Amino acid sequence: MVAEKPFSPASERNRDPILEVLRVHFAQAREVLEIGSGTGQHAVHFAAAMPWLRWQCSDRAEQLPGIRMWLEEAGLPNTPAPIELDVAHGSWSPTHFDAVFTANTLHIMGWDEVEACFVSLGEMLAFAPTAAAPFVLAVYGPFNYDGEFTSDSNRQFDASLRVRDPRMGIRDFEAVDALARAIGLRLAADVTMPANNRTLVWRRSP
Repeated sequence: MVAEKPFSPASERNRDPILEVLRVHFAQAREVLEIGSGTGQHAVHFAAAMPWLRWQCSDRAEQLPGIRMWLEEAGLPNTPAPIELDVAHGSWSPTHFDAVFTANTLHIMGWDEVEACFVSLGEMLAFAPTAAAPFVLAVYGPFNYDGEFTSDSNRQFDASLRVRDPRMGIRDFEAVDALARAIGLRLAADVTMPANNRTLVWRRSP
């Protein structure tokens, strides 16, 4: 029996607003790692729209078959086979990526996993050809500011996440920014997105 190709309505809705931001901030990038590729819909859409990028999908093992369906159906030359990556376990490949993208993942991870993710990003930066090599991190999702929810819908969403798993929850921008700064990244953009989401972009500090 052939498994059905996964589909995320949210990915379909948010892909174009995210693409507008990535076109600007990934204009000079060439090798992108997507952390938590989910269904693979974003990868196909972004790789088709930005053919100068090599878009590397990654996710936990159980997500990879669905991602492969999307990639194989699209048949794009700049989307290699997805790789297994669990931010909480194991070392990441030292392969140099000059950009990283992740969407709707930080609030699903426990905070310890968010911290582990940024530690691994810092290790990735250490493998760059030079300390001054360009590097961009783009993160899409909901965030709190000054410890406050930005909308009632985000407050309700946070509550639903914590019912699923008390370790989940919408992250404070300031806490995530501190993790980014600790590995040598500085905020380059904070873009308002539909449905009370943001796209945050950090770059390697000069």
